[in-house]
Amino acid sequence: IRCPLKECDEEILHGKYGQHLSSHKEMKDRELYSHINRGGRPRQHLLSLTRRAQKHRLRELKRQVKAFAEKEEGGDIKAVCMTLFLLALRAKNEHRQADELEAIMQGRGSGLHPAVCLAIRVNTFLSCSQYHKMYRTVKAVTGRQIFQPLHALRTAEKALLPGYHPFEWKPPLKNVSTNTEVGIIDGLSGLPLSIDDYPVDTIAKRFRYDAALVCALKDMEEEILEGMKAKNLDDYLNGPFTVVVKESCDGMGDVSEKHGSGPAVPEKAVRFSFTVMNIAIACGNESKRIFEEIKPNSELCCKPLCLMLA
Repeated sequence: IRCPLKECDEEILHGKYGQHLSSHKEMKDRELYSHINRGGRPRQHLLSLTRRAQKHRLRELKRQVKAFAEKEEGGDIKAVCMTLFLLALRAKNEHRQADELEAIMQGRGSGLHPAVCLAIRVNTFLSCSQYHKMYRTVKAVTGRQIFQPLHALRTAEKALLPGYHPFEWKPPLKNVSTNTEVGIIDGLSGLPLSIDDYPVDTIAKRFRYDAALVCALKDMEEEILEGMKAKNLDDYLNGPFTVVVKESCDGMGDVSEKHGSGPAVPEKAVRFSFTVMNIAIACGNESKRIFEEIKPNSELCCKPLCLMLA
């Protein structure tokens, strides 16, 4: 590089130019001539940086925003930044993204409720691993958690199982546990051990009858309340109610073919269940029916008590 100063006019290697310039002490404005270093990597876009680099680049702006928030907005930095972001989006006519952001700010996330996700998983016949794969894919592609993770679905599922709703028998029943927190119990528990006519091996899962009944009625809460409203029986919320139940047991066929590969096994699946046929309420001397099962033979209204492989 040729030195731009008239008195000097010397030619210097590019690397030693800065060092040469510092020798011109008498020049006030020597910075005007100094070589601007534009070497290295080009300045990256803010959003492509790591979180640490973003913090570093924005630290001065962050300090100013903090000062403004403390002065004008009671220290709410988040509200200031969110509003700035919303204004920037709206200025560029990106209203859909702005609406989604506002929904998240107001606690109305764009995600589905866990119970809805559970219904989707069951109705589309997805296994847990298949659902999890879909959940991860959607989250990765959209960048949003539209579906809920599996643990949220399991929590929602617990509400559908007997033993979830606390209850109390008045008067207390003889020989029945007062404990309402029951999970799944052994299918043959409580049966006399002398049953040896058919020495059959069973795998069974059984719900306690009273807990299953309470769960079924809790499930029907909306229908019961609607029935009472239709008959103007709001004053009778505490009952007494009469619940008619039909018990049933059906074989679910030979399940040996459903095992996929492997030896054929002569297994039978059996389901003990019950159906709530009707619910009536005693008002004075007469009994008014507030619920009646329209399709009592449908599998959809069967509440399982025991599922057994024999």
